[in-house]
Amino acid sequence: MKSRDLENTLAIFKREFLSYFNSPVLYVIVVIYLLATMAFTFFFGQQLLETNNASLTETFFVWHPWIYVVLAPAVGMRLWSEEHRLGTFELLMTMPLSPWQAIIGKFFAAAMVWLIGLALTFPVIITVCWLGNPDPGPMITGYAASYLYALGCLAVTSAASAYTRSQVVCFIVSVALCIALTLIGHPGILNTVLNTVPSVLEPVVRFISYLSFMDHFFEMTRGIFVLRDVLYFVSVIIVALIVTHMGLRSKRA
Repeated sequence: MKSRDLENTLAIFKREFLSYFNSPVLYVIVVIYLLATMAFTFFFGQQLLETNNASLTETFFVWHPWIYVVLAPAVGMRLWSEEHRLGTFELLMTMPLSPWQAIIGKFFAAAMVWLIGLALTFPVIITVCWLGNPDPGPMITGYAASYLYALGCLAVTSAASAYTRSQVVCFIVSVALCIALTLIGHPGILNTVLNTVPSVLEPVVRFISYLSFMDHFFEMTRGIFVLRDVLYFVSVIIVALIVTHMGLRSKRA
C-alpha cells in the first residue's frame, strides 16, 4: 500500500472511529455487551463459582456467538446505511480516495470498537485467576476466536449495510444472516437434516455445515490454535468486504 493510500485509509479510520464515541448508541451497546457477558458467565454459567472451575470454555466463551449475532450488527449497521441516509455517500465517493480505502478504514474502526469491548471483559480473567491456576492457552485462543467471530459478524453487517439506506433493515438482515451462519453447523440441526435428505445430498449438507461460524469457533476456545479456522474467518471477512465493494459500486453507478 502506498503512503498516500495509507493516509487516506487512516483518515477514514479516524473519522469513523471518533464518530462512534460521539453517539450514545455505542456506549449503550458496550454496556449491554459487558452486562450480558458477565450475566451469562456468573449467573447462567453458575458452575464457574459453584465448582471453582477456572475454565472459560464452557462458562464464558460459549455465550459469545449468541451475543455477537445481535450486538455486532448493532455496531456495524451504521457503516454505510448512515452514509446513504445522510446523503454523504456521494460526497465521500468524490473525495480523492478509492472505495477500498473507505471500506477498510470503516471496517477497522468498527473492529477497534469491538476490541475495546472485548478488552473490558478483563474482570472475568481476574476472577478465574483468583479461583485457580488456569491454562493461559485456552484463554488466549478463546479471545482470538471470540474476536474473529465478532469480525465475521461485522463483515457480514458491512455487506448488508452497503445495499440499504435503512439501519433497521440492515440490522434485521444482518442478524438473520449471522444467526443462519451460526446455526447451519449446529449438531442437532445437522443430524435432523442428514436424516431427512437423500444420502446423495449428504456431502452437500456437510459442506454447508462446514461454513458455520460455530464449527470453527469452539475448537479454538479449547486451546487449539487451528490455522484452518483462522483462515476460514479471514476468508469470510474478505468475501464480505468484496460484497461490500460490489454494493458500493452498484450505488455509485
